[in-house]
Amino acid sequence: MTWLWVIALGLAAFFLLAFVLKAPRKGWEPIAAALLLGLAGFSYQAHPSQPGSPKEPEQRADKSGAALVEARKALASETAMPNQPNQWMVIADALSRNGQYGDAAGVVLGAVESDPRNANAWLSLANNLVAHADGSLTPAALYAYRRAAQADPQHPGPPFFMGLALAGSGKLAEGRALWADLLARTPADAPYRADLAERLQRLDAFIAAQAQPEQR
Repeated sequence: MTWLWVIALGLAAFFLLAFVLKAPRKGWEPIAAALLLGLAGFSYQAHPSQPGSPKEPEQRADKSGAALVEARKALASETAMPNQPNQWMVIADALSRNGQYGDAAGVVLGAVESDPRNANAWLSLANNLVAHADGSLTPAALYAYRRAAQADPQHPGPPFFMGLALAGSGKLAEGRALWADLLARTPADAPYRADLAERLQRLDAFIAAQAQPEQR
């Protein structure tokens, strides 16, 4: 009986995401895969017949997905085109928070297809592609960053995250150039200016250290 309830719950969750929240058809496959993965994990680890032994929930060690979403939203709030919630972004952000970056990228495709001028959607797609590639700036992610910048040239998110990805991929000079340009046109009272300036200073120090000859 327990298994019937579990399967019914999975089907109900898929129906809610696909038909009530109207997730794009391209996102149905990753959504179904995530639900099936959860069912597989339950079948492997669960023991419904055993009595419960509740414990205090453990804190997740990796919070990078949640931090990525919050950082994008914080930068979007500084633009004339703030982040507008929609069903695709809500689902994609939830997947990102759980580290399911590939699935999140598949879902957020629906947002850019429905509105190619949505800079925040393009930025979310780029960030998820980079995170899915373990920090590497892939051609697809680079394209998404450029589309985000084209959609809203004043948005600080594309140059900030693209500079971060470039630096993380070893292209320090290119990443620095983006951050320096962004800092130069950032208002003095912008809440993210201090953090950007500090990051740029640390990057300059790292570049300088890399340029010095090795001490023997």
